[in-house]
Amino acid sequence: MIKTATKDLSAGMVTAEPVYSKTGQLLFPANTILTSQQITYLEFYGVESIKIIPEQDINDASLDTGASALEAEQETYAQKVKKSRKFHEFKVDYNKKATMLKDCYQQLIDKKEPLDSDALLDQVSSLYSNHLTSLSVFDMLHNMRQIDDTTYAHCINVAIISRMMGEWLNITGEDLEDLTLAGLLHDIGKCLVDPELLNKPSLTDEEFRYVKEHPNLGLKILTDSNSQIDKRIRSAVLMHHERCDGSGYPSGRKGDTITDFAKIVAIADVYDAMTSKRCYRKGICPFEVIATFERKGFERYETKYLLPFLHHIIDTYIGNSVLLNDGSTGKIIMINRQFLSRPVVSTAAVTYLDLSKHFELYIQAII
Repeated sequence: MIKTATKDLSAGMVTAEPVYSKTGQLLFPANTILTSQQITYLEFYGVESIKIIPEQDINDASLDTGASALEAEQETYAQKVKKSRKFHEFKVDYNKKATMLKDCYQQLIDKKEPLDSDALLDQVSSLYSNHLTSLSVFDMLHNMRQIDDTTYAHCINVAIISRMMGEWLNITGEDLEDLTLAGLLHDIGKCLVDPELLNKPSLTDEEFRYVKEHPNLGLKILTDSNSQIDKRIRSAVLMHHERCDGSGYPSGRKGDTITDFAKIVAIADVYDAMTSKRCYRKGICPFEVIATFERKGFERYETKYLLPFLHHIIDTYIGNSVLLNDGSTGKIIMINRQFLSRPVVSTAAVTYLDLSKHFELYIQAII
């Protein structure tokens, strides 16, 4: 057996002996195939290291693929989603579309052929139009988080979220298609940025100035491609990092000098980027992201777009299982409209725990 630090664990590793919390609670039995979710449990419970079986010594017959003691009491909402046929169909389709988008980007950059907007939209439409409601689309996205979400996966997510926002804002027809395309293309400029910088946890001032050029690079790619692309899409590519208070880049625009599509895509971009995992950090809990929007988002983002987004996105988490900062688990049963990041949770100890009245508690993770 090999003693391995929790931070160095990866999905698929197998426990060599039972794993206990610091209080003596059994977390996982021996011979458990670890998942990313179980590794998250170890981190949350402060387990610094465990012993695993060397890969060459793993005996498939002895492996425990059942639920851990923590999970055995009740299957979480996320686990039910991940077991569904619809999720597996979505996952296969999603991965195909990410590869397709990468090829499309490269063709544009190499100027091999102009962008076929209709074909691109047709390719990704199955991800949001295959008899899925907006709630079930977000169920799919919530459970599609990768160890390191690529630029292409991020662009697909932003396209889907932007489209959902468009529907919530009663945007229809060709306008909705263009908004979706704006989400798909918003980060194309990152394809011309050194990948090492995109994955670097901290940047020097010079490196950050270089990375901040990706909106200009994206606009240049679209301009050089000789493609017939709506000016609102081009502006979203250029301005999706601009902020209403002038704190954004590349030009420090304010208020009405930022186009509507850019303001919508900006919200979708920030939400997905913050909740996604990166090679240098875990994804931030969606409720912490929502709390951040509540605290200072109304200065930076357009209120008429941010408020509908927050009110709709929060509804997608009703029924989800959550981990609170005191180590207890529960299920979201009701949303507080005045405190969106602090819903009512049902736990084993309290049937109706209103987090808006208990500021010492907060949601630490969706599980």
